Amino acid sequence: MNTQPSSHPMDDFPVRPLTFDYDKVEFNDPLWSRTKPEFSMFINALGVHVPYFERYLVKAMSSAKKKITDEKLLRDVSAIIGQEGHHAKNFIALNKWLAKRYPAIGVLDKKAMKYFSEHAKKDDMKRLLGFTAGYETFTFLGGMIILDKHDQWFKEGDGVMKALWLWHQVEEVEHGAVAFEVYKHLYGEHEWYRKWMVLYALSHIASETIQCFWAMAKHEGWLRNPFSAVKKMGFCFFTLARFLQSALPVFGKYYHPRSHPMVTSTQNPIQIAWRRFEKEGGDVLEIDHEKMAVIMNVAG
Repeated sequence: MNTQPSSHPMDDFPVRPLTFDYDKVEFNDPLWSRTKPEFSMFINALGVHVPYFERYLVKAMSSAKKKITDEKLLRDVSAIIGQEGHHAKNFIALNKWLAKRYPAIGVLDKKAMKYFSEHAKKDDMKRLLGFTAGYETFTFLGGMIILDKHDQWFKEGDGVMKALWLWHQVEEVEHGAVAFEVYKHLYGEHEWYRKWMVLYALSHIASETIQCFWAMAKHEGWLRNPFSAVKKMGFCFFTLARFLQSALPVFGKYYHPRSHPMVTSTQNPIQIAWRRFEKEGGDVLEIDHEKMAVIMNVAG
């Protein structure tokens, strides 16, 4: 039996129906990264509106399936719908868990749900697919950035949360070309609109993330001291700026997610190792130091 994942992470990617147990998070602490607590808060903030976008994506991809004629693309669309459905379920549960510590997150969660629910109903096909492709640009790039920064940002941290984000980011890389390809398949002549939606999506992601980060930082008392506030908020702004920097190739004439320099196998050993370990039946619901060592040894 061949247990080797395909050479390119975007080829023949599977749907993995995983469910993470937040009751197992050490000390029930949302600041789960001991390596970089600011990263914990940033990634929590980034994730608040994500499940509602993922439901929006499912609506967009499901509608597009009726117009797609390419068989491979149809298979990939079915796979991204499956992956994002499981993402949404886990992140809605995460938001409920975060809201126990941060009441403001409950309010922002409802706001995000309303925004995407309303737009899923009223946006036309071009808008559905354009915004989805633009937004997926950053879930894909975010996946690469986070995997690349593993040692600096969450090497020392809770096993459940580490496992959640490794799974999510690996899968965001795997299906990172699908929304782009669907848009190009149906609206390829409107390349300017895709590029505009990239910028629009980033502005939306940044706005949502900053609001959530600010609410959590305020609750934690990080904003009482102006020097501390600048440092903590600076991490949030700097990381969002890196998202923009990493997106510059997206505006090129011949851009395709499969050829983005951050997706090459040699630059991302963690995603290769994780995919191989999971495909061989490894437990990826909690990842501590020992488990991570096993995962990386599999890659060797």
